[in-house]
Amino acid sequence: MKTVDNFNFKSKKALIRVDFNVPLDGNLKVTDASRIAAAKPTIIKILEDGGSAILMSHLGRPDGKASDALSLKNICDKVSEIIGVNVKFASNCVGDAAKEAVKNLKTGEVLLLENLRFHSEEEAGDRSFAEQLANLGDIYVNDAFGTAHRAHASTTIIADFFPDHKCFGYLLAQEILAIDKVMKTGEKPVVAILGGSKVSSKITIIENILDKVDHLIIGGGMTYTFIKAQGGKVGNSICEDDKQELALSILKQAKEKGVEVHLPVDVLAAKDFNNEAETKIVAVTAIPDGWQGLDAGPQTLENFKKVILKSKTILWNGPIGVFEMPNFAKGTIAIGNFIDEATKNGAFSLVGGGDSVAAVKQFGFENKVSYVSTGGGAMLESLEGKILPGIAAIR
Repeated sequence: MKTVDNFNFKSKKALIRVDFNVPLDGNLKVTDASRIAAAKPTIIKILEDGGSAILMSHLGRPDGKASDALSLKNICDKVSEIIGVNVKFASNCVGDAAKEAVKNLKTGEVLLLENLRFHSEEEAGDRSFAEQLANLGDIYVNDAFGTAHRAHASTTIIADFFPDHKCFGYLLAQEILAIDKVMKTGEKPVVAILGGSKVSSKITIIENILDKVDHLIIGGGMTYTFIKAQGGKVGNSICEDDKQELALSILKQAKEKGVEVHLPVDVLAAKDFNNEAETKIVAVTAIPDGWQGLDAGPQTLENFKKVILKSKTILWNGPIGVFEMPNFAKGTIAIGNFIDEATKNGAFSLVGGGDSVAAVKQFGFENKVSYVSTGGGAMLESLEGKILPGIAAIR
């Protein structure tokens, strides 16, 4: 796996695909700069070698049309602040404006190109557009895991124009290694903790990881599809009735492969779907009509804790309850605490997927697990066993 460490960037212009698709508030100010911070080590390495850095990214979904609200000039000051270098800005990512800005770029300087998706050719994977981008740099560096599952011009096609001068940035290399640690080289026992509301959105992940894990913990809303499929009463809990056969098939496959499946045994049920609703602890197989399970119960958490603490490799994807409501966040927080303890005891822990990453950040577990993935869709497709085009293009 070639990374930036395999190249000396002295007097070279590095064309770096970063993922600066960051959230902005109503005043177009960055509200979460973690993706920018994640790209910093790669950029600094290139500058310290004596090279210059040309950054390209998308922001939002402009659908091929320029827009002030989605211009990367809105984040230029924040990028400068985080990188510690005054970042220059080019008003386009191709054409005369880009060429001129690159021509004037000196050693040790950083240039941010305008939003790639202001051109529809980016998402279409247009070869001519990719070539125009490629002509701006000497070495291509992909450090954008969040877009590695898209065969776009700047993430995949562009690599063809750098047959011997392309590599991964530190962030993308870390993501690949973290996923490999869970999927290929993880020390046993390996546990996957899958939460979230729907079995249907996790089925390909479950089927792919059954050959890799020793334990599968199922929590969150998809619990109730499994429980109902086995004859339990789930009251008004979220349930995919059309996926009950699928749930039974997963349990059968797991048994055949020697994977222990751990489902909740009790839940915190609520009369309504709101934070102030009346609640009670009930058996997961006997939720009364008019009540719905919104969080894991105390015995369930005790059971999950035992499994997590004896595991050496941990994957967490999806919350265990409706963590957005404080009264139903206890299960998700407890899982975070168990993983924190296991990690301190030497386990490798990987958190990935939008909601679980949001929960980890919200409850302060970011620095208490081994690795938090920056790429939602890319992470999920990796867990499904798909070869990501942005990674294949470099390898």
